[in-house]
Parts: sequence; C-alpha cells; structure tokens
Amino acid sequence: MALINDNKRFIQWAIALSLFVSVLITLDFIGDYRDGVAWTHLLTEVLILTFSLAGIVYFGRLYHQFAQSKINLLRQDLALANQQAQQWREANRGLIEGLAAQIKKQFDSWQLTPAEAEVGMLMLKGLSFSEIAGLRNASERTVRDQARAIYRKSGLAGRTELSAFFLEDLLLPRQ
Repeated sequence: MALINDNKRFIQWAIALSLFVSVLITLDFIGDYRDGVAWTHLLTEVLILTFSLAGIVYFGRLYHQFAQSKINLLRQDLALANQQAQQWREANRGLIEGLAAQIKKQFDSWQLTPAEAEVGMLMLKGLSFSEIAGLRNASERTVRDQARAIYRKSGLAGRTELSAFFLEDLLLPRQ
C-alpha cells in the first residue's frame, strides 16, 4: 500500500508539473505570437505544449488506474472480512441465538416497550442515535428519549453500562 501511495504522489506531482509547463508555454506562445516571432519558434512551443498536455492525459489515466487498483484492494479486503464474519456467524449461530434470546428476556424483565427493546438491541450493535433514527424512520430525539427510558428502567447509567451488562462476562478470564 505504501508503494501505491508513493506512486500516487509522484503522479500527482507529474500532473501538476505538466499543467504548470502547459500554462507557461501557453503564456509564452501568446506573447511570442503578438511579438511576431518566427513560425518555427511558435511551432516548437506548440509541440512542447502538445507534449505537456499529453503528459497530463497520460498521468491522469495512470492516476485513475492507481485509484482503481486501490479501490479493488479495498473491495477484496471487505469481501474477505465479510466472508470471515459470515463464517464466524455460521459457526456460532447457536450461541448468537441464545445470547439474543437472553437479551430479549432481560429487556422483558425491565419491561421495555417493543420500540425501546429494538433501540436497545441496535445500541448494543454499536449504532449511533442518528443511525438508529434513520433505520427506524424516527427522529433522533425520539431515539434519545427511548434510550433514556431504557437506562431508567434498567437502572443503568448509559450506553457503556448497558453494553457491559450483557458483554462483561464474555471476556476471557485472566490467568
């Protein structure tokens, strides 16, 4: 990945330099044309301008290829992570279902409403209030109010204590 970033910087500098040369040559060409400089000199400047513009196009395409390769690497990493997560979920399906059932029982014992229980489960999954509001088509204020109701009914101080209530005993014992 460092090699890709180094090449990316090189290409960015090459594009900037080619653009700078193009601007300077264009300004020089305009001045020389107004001064009546020989057409061979003007032709040379047009040739230099053409090469610098070609450089911009070439390095622009190269930059695009590097960006695409980085995107492809990220997609591969994401696909692998999703595959590993799916394998973990499948291997631990019974444990996950049992934990979900126990969380639901605890929510029932706290007498949470169905909406509060859904918000509580989404909070345990790590979603923010705005993300929960978006998923539930509710306002963020409603979600915050439901979270406060969860804390009040459970006697817990906040999101951290809510998570710890269910996850604390999952930590490996110290040896």
